[in-house]
Amino acid sequence: MQRPTLLKRLGVWAICLLCLWLALPNAFYSRVDLSTGDAPPAAVTAEAETDTARGWPAWMSSSLINLGLDLRGGAHLLAEVDTDGVIAKRLDALWPDLRDALRADGGGEIRLRRLDAPAGELRVAVSPAGAMDAARNVAAGFATQVTGPTGASAPDLAVTADGGTLVITYSEAGRSALTDQLVSQSLEVVRRRIDEAGTREPTIVRQGSDRILIEVPGFSDADGLKQLIGTTAQLSFHPVLDAGSADALVLPAADQPGVTYRVDPRPVVSGAQLTDAQASFDQNGRPAVSFRFDSTGARAFGDFTATHIGSPFAIVLDDEVLSAPVIQSHIPGGAGIITGQFTVDDSTRLATLLRAGSLPADLQILEEKTVGPELGSDSIAAGLHAALVGLVAVCVLMVGCYGAMGLMAVGALALNMVILMAVLTVAGATLTLPGIAGLVLTLGMAVDANVLIFERIREEARREGNLWKAVGAGFDNAFSSILDANITGLLTAGLMFWLGAGPVRGFAVTLGLGILTSMFTALVITRLILQRWLEWRRPRKLPLNGVLKFLNARPVIDFFRLQWVTLGASGVAVLASVLLIATLGLNLGIDFTGGTSMRIETPHALQFDAYRTALDGLGLTDVSLSEVLGSGTIGTTGGEHVATLRIAADGASDGAALATDQMQAVRDALHGVDPDLAFTATETIGGKVSPELVRAALMAIGGGVLSILAYVWLRFEWQFALGAVLALAHDVILTLGLFALLGLKIDLAFVAALLTILGYSINDTVVVFDRVRENLRRHVTMPLRDLMNLSACETLSRTLLTSATTLVALLALLILGGDVIRGFALAITFGVVVGTYSSIYVAKNIVLFLGVDRRPVEDRRAAGKYDHITA
Repeated sequence: MQRPTLLKRLGVWAICLLCLWLALPNAFYSRVDLSTGDAPPAAVTAEAETDTARGWPAWMSSSLINLGLDLRGGAHLLAEVDTDGVIAKRLDALWPDLRDALRADGGGEIRLRRLDAPAGELRVAVSPAGAMDAARNVAAGFATQVTGPTGASAPDLAVTADGGTLVITYSEAGRSALTDQLVSQSLEVVRRRIDEAGTREPTIVRQGSDRILIEVPGFSDADGLKQLIGTTAQLSFHPVLDAGSADALVLPAADQPGVTYRVDPRPVVSGAQLTDAQASFDQNGRPAVSFRFDSTGARAFGDFTATHIGSPFAIVLDDEVLSAPVIQSHIPGGAGIITGQFTVDDSTRLATLLRAGSLPADLQILEEKTVGPELGSDSIAAGLHAALVGLVAVCVLMVGCYGAMGLMAVGALALNMVILMAVLTVAGATLTLPGIAGLVLTLGMAVDANVLIFERIREEARREGNLWKAVGAGFDNAFSSILDANITGLLTAGLMFWLGAGPVRGFAVTLGLGILTSMFTALVITRLILQRWLEWRRPRKLPLNGVLKFLNARPVIDFFRLQWVTLGASGVAVLASVLLIATLGLNLGIDFTGGTSMRIETPHALQFDAYRTALDGLGLTDVSLSEVLGSGTIGTTGGEHVATLRIAADGASDGAALATDQMQAVRDALHGVDPDLAFTATETIGGKVSPELVRAALMAIGGGVLSILAYVWLRFEWQFALGAVLALAHDVILTLGLFALLGLKIDLAFVAALLTILGYSINDTVVVFDRVRENLRRHVTMPLRDLMNLSACETLSRTLLTSATTLVALLALLILGGDVIRGFALAITFGVVVGTYSSIYVAKNIVLFLGVDRRPVEDRRAAGKYDHITA
C-alpha cells in the first residue's frame, strides 16, 4: 500500500473542514433562519448586534438546507396553462377581421359564412369555389412567423382548404411558441402576485411544457392561494352592441343573475395598458377600484368616449360584465373607477390582481397539497429522533463488532453525514420527510463499504504477515464489490429522480448523494485514518477487539443443503402474495386514482359512524375513512387520534377532484360532529395527473429492473443477471403481498420504497456474485455448488452486518419516524429482510440451476472453418 503524500492528506482534511463549515448552520437552523430572514424578528439594538448568542456570526456560513412543505408546512399547487382556451379566443377574435379582409379582397361576389367547428379550429364556408385560392392567401397574411421546435422559422397559423371550407388552425410551431409565451408570462404574473401577498421563499418553476409548480412555505390556506394565483384578472373595455349584431359576444353580468350583455369581441382598451390600480370608494362611499391607463390606452379611451357619448360601455373582468355605464361625456386623461357589488376585501384583492397584471390564460389546478405547520414541526421532530437513535444504534453495533476498527468506521460515518449535509446545502436541495428517511437509510447503508473493506482486510491478514500490505490488499480487493454494489444503487436513485416527483425526488437526491459520499469516506477517509494509525502504532495484528474477535474463523455453512425447501418456500410465498393481490386488491392512493385525501386529528376517540353519517348528505361518490397505522401510540404526532378521509375523484366529470366549496362542506359536516377536529393536511389530485403518475411509476419500476438486468449482464454473465432479476421480482411481489394483506396505501412514496428495495437487494446479490466471479478464477476445478457455497460463506459476515446496521436504522425510523412515513418505512424494512434472504437462497440457487460456462472466453468462441490452418 502506497503511503499518502502530505499534500493528499492536507487536501482531504481541508475538504472535511470546509464541509463542516458549510454544514454547521443546519445544526442551529432556527437561529440562522431568524438571523438571515428577509424580515428580522425584532429591531436590532447595539447590544443585540454584539450578542452572537441571539444571532449568527457574520464570518460563518449562513446557507441552509431548504425544507420541503411536509416539514415546514405550506401549500403546493400544480397548475396547467390552458393553451387551448387562448387559441379558441384568438380564433374568435380573428373572425371579424378575417371576414372584413376577405370581403374587401373579393368584392361583392364572395359569400362567407362561419361554420361550427371543433375546438381549436376556425371554419369558414367560401363561395364561389374560384375564390378559395384568394381566400387562402388572405388568411395566410394573418399568420406571424415564429420559431418552431426544430429552430426553423414557420407561420403560427395553418391555413387549408377542405372542399369549399376554409380551415384555420394553429400550426405545431405556433402552438409551441404560444405555449412558451403563455407559460413565461404566467410565471411572471404568478410570481408578482405571490410577492404582493408578502410570502417568503416561494418556489415558482416551470414543469414540463405547459405546467407551473407553485410551493409557498407557511401558506397553509390552499384555497386562498388558488384564488390569488388562479384568478385570470383579464380586464377589458368593450362597446355594447345592439340586439341585431351578428358578431356580438354574449357575457353575463357579474352581480345580476340572468342578465346578459352583447358586447363587441374586440376591446377598445385592455388591462395590459393599465399602469396603476388602487382600492378606493365611489361618490356614495361604496368600495370600488380606481385605475389609470398608459399613454396609448388613455388616448384610445379618450377618443372612444369622445365619439360615443350616450352609448353604453361594458367593463369586463374574466368574461363577466362588472358594469355597463352610459358614456356621459368625453373622458380624457385615461383615469376611471370600477364600481360593483364589492366588499372592502374584494376591492383590495382586485386592485392587487390588476397591479400584478392579468394572467394571459386560465390556470387549471391539477394537483393541490396543504400541510399545516404543526404537522410539519412534528415530522421534523420525529425524523430527527429517528435519525439520532439510528445513528447511535449503528455506531454501537459497529464498535461492538469491530472494536477499535469500528471506532474508525464511526468516525468515517460521522464525516460522511457532515459531507452529505454540506453537499445538500450547497446544491440547494430540498429536504423532505422521505428525504430524512433517505438520510436514515444512508446511515445503515453507509457502513456497507467499510464492512466490505474490513472483511477483506481480515481475510488478507490471515494470509499476509505484513499488516500494512494486508490493509492495502483489502482496500484493492474490496473496490470492485463496492463499485458494483453502489452503481446499482445509483441507477435506482437516478430513476427515482428522473421519473419521480416531489417527495420521491427528495428521497432520490439524499439517497444518491449519500451513496456517493459514503464511497468517498470509505475509500479515502477510512483509508487515511487506517494508514495514520498504522504509522503511529505500528501494530503486528489487527485491532479487532469486538465480537468478531471470537468469530475470526470463516464460518462453514452448507446453504444448498435445504435448497428445495428454501426455494419451495419462496415459491409458495410468491404464489400466496399473487393470490392476496388478486383477491384483496391493492389499496391505491389518490396519487394513482385521483381524488381528495384529508388527514384529520382529534384529541378524542375517532367516531367513524358519526363521520360517515354526517358526510352521507353531501352527495359524494366514494368516501372511505380509515385510522392511520399506529394512531394514538408511540411515534404519532403528539398522541392524537389520526385518521385519513379519502374521497375518490368523480368519474362523471373527467376525474375531477373536490371543488373548494365541496371541501369546505366536508369540513363543516365533520366539525358538526367533533368541533375539535383538525385538518392537518389536504391533498387533491385531478384525474388528468393520476394516469400520468401511474405511467411514471410503472416506467420507474420497469426501468429499474431492466437497468439492473443490463448492468449485471454486462459485469457478469446472463445467468447471474437472470438470477438477480428473479430475486428482485421475488422481493417486490412479497412486499406487494404484505401491503395487500394489511390494506396499506400504495402511493408514490411506496414506489420509491420498491425502487430502494431493488437497489438494496441487488447490492447484496452483487457482492456475493462478485466473490463467485473471483473464486471462479481462483478455484478452477472446484464444483460450482461448492464454489458458490464457499463464496456465500466468505461474504456471510458482511451480509449479516450490513443487513443488521440497515435494519437498526430502519427500525428506528419505523418506530419513531411518525405515522406520516410509517408505511414507507415498513415497506423498506420488510424489503431489506426479504432482500437479504433472496440474495442467499434465491439468486444463487437460480444461477446454480442454470449453470455457468467456466471455459476461458477465448475457448467459447465457435470454431471457424479455417481455424486449424496456421500461417
